[in-house]
Amino acid sequence: MNTQQRSVEAICDGTVIDHIPAGLGLVILRQFGLNDLGERVTVGFNLSSKNMGHKDIIKVENVRFDTAQANRLALFAPNATVNVITDYQVVEKLSLNLPEQVKGLFRCPNDNCASHKEPVISSFKVKTANGETKLRCHYCEKTYPRQAVTEN
Repeated sequence: MNTQQRSVEAICDGTVIDHIPAGLGLVILRQFGLNDLGERVTVGFNLSSKNMGHKDIIKVENVRFDTAQANRLALFAPNATVNVITDYQVVEKLSLNLPEQVKGLFRCPNDNCASHKEPVISSFKVKTANGETKLRCHYCEKTYPRQAVTEN
């Protein structure tokens, strides 16, 4: 048996999201609706990684992430890599940068926030302080760690 055998099958065309922290693969699948695209999705959970110890990986055939989607991914996995694949080759690596603002993606954890009672689209400003990503609600102006908002 080849000791360098891949754990997750290669794709011909599409997007590979690699170096996802172990355990976040399902969150990203749900958040991006990757199971609902009608394309083949290959997922590896808790794979060995030299740099991370363990990681998740997602491969989506015939789907290409754009810069905005890659930046949204940075909210969940800031050190992930997004590779665009054509004919089994990486043709582009998208850089991840946190977006300045996100709308309509998450609910504010504050039950008293106007975004829960009024017909408005949620909106958060994204800030990084001391290496931690925080989201500030536009309506109640409370600031939350990324995990408190994204897992809500």
